[in-house]
Amino acid sequence: MLMLLLLILGASYLHITNGVFDMSVTDIIKTLLRLETNSNFDLVIFEFRLPRIVIAALVGIGLGMAGVVLQGITRNGLADPGILGINAGAGAAVVIFMFFFQLRLMTADMSSWMSILMMPLFGFIGGTIAAILIFSFAMKNGHLDMQRLILTGIAINSGFGALSLFLSLKMSAQDFESAAIWMAGSIYNANWIFALTMLPWLLILGIYVYRKSYLLDYFQLEEDSITSLGIAVEKEKMKLLLASVGLVSACVSVSGSIGFIGLMAPHIAKQLVGIQHRYVMPVSALIGAGLLILADFIGKTVFAPSELAVGIVVSIIGIPYFLYLLVKSKA
Repeated sequence: MLMLLLLILGASYLHITNGVFDMSVTDIIKTLLRLETNSNFDLVIFEFRLPRIVIAALVGIGLGMAGVVLQGITRNGLADPGILGINAGAGAAVVIFMFFFQLRLMTADMSSWMSILMMPLFGFIGGTIAAILIFSFAMKNGHLDMQRLILTGIAINSGFGALSLFLSLKMSAQDFESAAIWMAGSIYNANWIFALTMLPWLLILGIYVYRKSYLLDYFQLEEDSITSLGIAVEKEKMKLLLASVGLVSACVSVSGSIGFIGLMAPHIAKQLVGIQHRYVMPVSALIGAGLLILADFIGKTVFAPSELAVGIVVSIIGIPYFLYLLVKSKA
């Protein structure tokens, strides 16, 4: 965990010092500690780069933890919020919010706590609907069928993705541009309001799933064995599922649909610390944060002055990794 924290700090250092407007470490330290004030440095650091780093870290933490929960519940190493369609369900609900309430996600002026929490609530409803549909169709004789789960997830993902695209095409040109960038998975226009939007969800639900992480170890056993230990299996699975949907929805509401973080981070964490989920959970959260900060840095700098959406960068990395896991699972 110490090494991962150092890697996150290194990625944050690269992110905050590099870009169209380069700054030295001395300039950043003086600005952060208020030893010297410069309006240009203040604008770049506090309004543009620091919010992006914070949002990337928070979203990576949320998706990393949600991925651990979903893989633990389903006992399927290929389970991921994006692959299972939970991202798409939450995203479609947020697009509906944008469409009917005429709010642009990237430029929304949210002045009250109620409005700050509204988009994650819409995302939570959409993600919950997607999860209910997926798990309803994937049940066979009272148990989850893994093959049905993946196939249903793909179908739900496509359906909600089509709904999001249909609604975005009905928007004005400016709203459509914002929605299209958001749906690709982007945090380039992050601000402190978005951080406040997801922070309560991440703190409450993150602490909850970590405290319940020991149950994920038991879920790897046969169901009869778990029941004999006095654990209400289906009830606990449902609670953890709803908590993971809440985490994903909070992330989707501020960053759009970013896939594969919830797939890669748990696998890398298990390679580092073993299979006990009380260790896997925090390590996966840190890996998710580091991956997303680094991916956003790559998207920001490789094609400068243009930018590549962080969701696309993560997909470029994640698709080969997913195929590798798929081949490995067949071996």
